[in-house]
Amino acid sequence: MRPIVAPPTDASELMQRCRGLAGRTIAEVAEQGRVPVPANLKRHKGFVGNLLERVLGATAASRAEPDFPHLGIEMKTLPVTAQGRVLQSTYVCTAPLDGSMAPTWEASWVCHKLSQVLWMPVVGGPEVPVAERVVGSALLWTPSAEERADLQRDWELLAEIIARGEHGNLDARHGEWLQIRPKGSSSLDLVWALSEEGEWVRDQARGFYLRPRFTRRVLSANYLI
Repeated sequence: MRPIVAPPTDASELMQRCRGLAGRTIAEVAEQGRVPVPANLKRHKGFVGNLLERVLGATAASRAEPDFPHLGIEMKTLPVTAQGRVLQSTYVCTAPLDGSMAPTWEASWVCHKLSQVLWMPVVGGPEVPVAERVVGSALLWTPSAEERADLQRDWELLAEIIARGEHGNLDARHGEWLQIRPKGSSSLDLVWALSEEGEWVRDQARGFYLRPRFTRRVLSANYLI
């Protein structure tokens, strides 16, 4: 979906647009964007995020850059219950298995993606129809020194496993705050990867995800829950 408004000129204008969405249902936002709301998200997993990007003026689409590239701001929707419980892990970016992993945390795409994030909570669990879910109060977040250190420690652990080609050990158990999980619509979504022996093999695509405990920690620290 293409944006229906011009990109915001600065962070203040972006947050003003977010305040205008707070308290509105997805149906109301979709009406503004002139798009139909799916009955469920099984085949439309990115619908809510794409809709909010469109009405806020994000321009990155699927390109490897922040959603608001001229502001250096990444946007992440965050499904939560009415009580503030985060419902799922948050996708950050793909995990390269082909030897192209950044050599340091500071050079990594995970670090760049999470340097400044616009969190957009959306209230309503799976039992709530998509159209009736409500946009919450947005948070423009920059990680604290402690949060950055925690994420860096997890990234370095996961990057080391990837560097050794031990893809069979890449599962959701590793990492306290940041984890690696399969990415794609099915286990048939394969990518080229370097094995432990340095040979090219086909393996399941994977991505970096923030655990729900991390995003709840962010919301709690900023008094949103």
